[in-house]
Amino acid sequence: MKANEQTRTVGDNAEPVPGVPDTKAVRRADAVDSRLGLYRLGRPYIRKVFPDHWSFMLGEIALYSFVVLLLSGVFLTFFFKPSMQEVVYDGSYVPLQGVHMSEAYASTLEISFDVRGGLMIRQIHHWAALIFVAALFVHMFRHFFTGSFRKPRDVNWLFGFVLLVLAMLNGFLGYSLPDDLLSGTGLRIAEGVFLAIPVVGTYLQFFAFGGEFPGDDIVPRLFALHILLVPAIMVALLTVHLILVFHHKHTQFPGPGRTEENVVGQPFMPVYTAKAGGFFFVVFGVTALLGGLVQINPIWSYGPYHPGQITAGSQPDWYIGFLEGALRIMPNWEWSAWGHTVSFNILIPAVIVPGVLFGLLGAYPWIEAWIIGDKREHHLLDRPRNMPVRTGLGVAWITAYGVLWVCGSNDVIATHFHLSLNTITWAGRIAFLVAPPLAYAVTVRWCKGLQIRDRDKVLHGRETGIIKKLPNGGFVEAHEPLDPAQRHILTAHEQYEPLEIGPVVDANGVARKATAAQKLRVRLSRWYFADQIRKPTARQSVLAGDSDGRGDATFEHEGDA
Repeated sequence: MKANEQTRTVGDNAEPVPGVPDTKAVRRADAVDSRLGLYRLGRPYIRKVFPDHWSFMLGEIALYSFVVLLLSGVFLTFFFKPSMQEVVYDGSYVPLQGVHMSEAYASTLEISFDVRGGLMIRQIHHWAALIFVAALFVHMFRHFFTGSFRKPRDVNWLFGFVLLVLAMLNGFLGYSLPDDLLSGTGLRIAEGVFLAIPVVGTYLQFFAFGGEFPGDDIVPRLFALHILLVPAIMVALLTVHLILVFHHKHTQFPGPGRTEENVVGQPFMPVYTAKAGGFFFVVFGVTALLGGLVQINPIWSYGPYHPGQITAGSQPDWYIGFLEGALRIMPNWEWSAWGHTVSFNILIPAVIVPGVLFGLLGAYPWIEAWIIGDKREHHLLDRPRNMPVRTGLGVAWITAYGVLWVCGSNDVIATHFHLSLNTITWAGRIAFLVAPPLAYAVTVRWCKGLQIRDRDKVLHGRETGIIKKLPNGGFVEAHEPLDPAQRHILTAHEQYEPLEIGPVVDANGVARKATAAQKLRVRLSRWYFADQIRKPTARQSVLAGDSDGRGDATFEHEGDA
């Protein structure tokens, strides 16, 4: 036993613990633990192992930016006045002095120009919101492309998806609170979306705005939703999401010693927590730098909202840009019958297109599991290239979203590059229909090309760039065999087989009739796994490892396509 350590007692049970220093801090910790039992409760998780990979930090960026959002939002609530009562501005910003405006807009100006540090906190809050949604998107697609959404994490995928939708919604609510001309334009669009919904649209609009647009209740209602209801749901979802991350075994990329039954990495305490704590301050520091140095949403340049005015070149925050783009490129289709008008020019781009895009994204884990018939638990991640169709579908989704996002700036593109607005609009319409399938096809071919390259690496080794001259005068490049760890990574993935209908008769010889759903499932399964690039067999891999790396070895190809 070291000189500075001695046997001590713990809690009320006075159990001796040898080798533990008897300091005041330790005794205080023991006193707390003896009453709350925190150590016994958290002991299974303190040494929980987390894999170490750069892509896992994406979720941490979302978590830490959400913390920054909460802290900066609390500061702003002390000074913001969620009221649409009209006042005459007499604050520090001279160009707007004497102008009639709502208390919400006036208090936002006060935060920006009269509250010490108010403008910086406002901009930190706004930048944190943009980073939060961006991190959620990238985090979700990391899960999508690597297949970590599979059982048992499919429910957690759904929680994360709902968290993303709520983040986008709450961002729009907060963006609308200042009651400036830019945010008022966004609310006018939201009112149009409500009215475009058949049968119940008018009722929804009156319920949301408390009467005719803009009314006097919308800002107080948005404020309550923005700071209370939606954040409470998000905190609850985030808590459950993190609990399930701890409960389920953490996913990891394939590698030597990594199986579906274990996790290779660093313990949660103290290694992971130390790294996570440092990373939090990195995220906070970057957000603070953006808030202090990069201007965002200068509401004083727009002026207060007036229903008869609109801001030229108005653009929403980036994550709502896809909805703006869908509205801009949609043809002016309307249907009038029996005294009612259905505005397809708003209903399709603002309700149906987002519903389909995000509905497919949220339901994808169950769609894929149904197609491939896989009900097992998975803890090893896929390399995106080894699931070409899934990767292609993800890229197609991003492409569709990106085309709509770009189309949300068609007027700005036209004015800045001196192009025809009609030409840009038609280009956006065509691109929305053509670009996603094209991106899907290119991605699938690319993934299969990468699989072929991996296969060649396993069979013939890595290209060294060293050219050798043969006795007959020819030239050949020397290849270097892969080490066992690299070969394992390139061949560890599982390859599925397409589903089959099954025997035409049952055990009693009675004819079996396949249902339409079974036939559809088989067709989709064949499409999902069509033209697979077969990975090298175990025998081929061993032979490749035993070769001399000259690039001229002959292997027995078993089951090659």
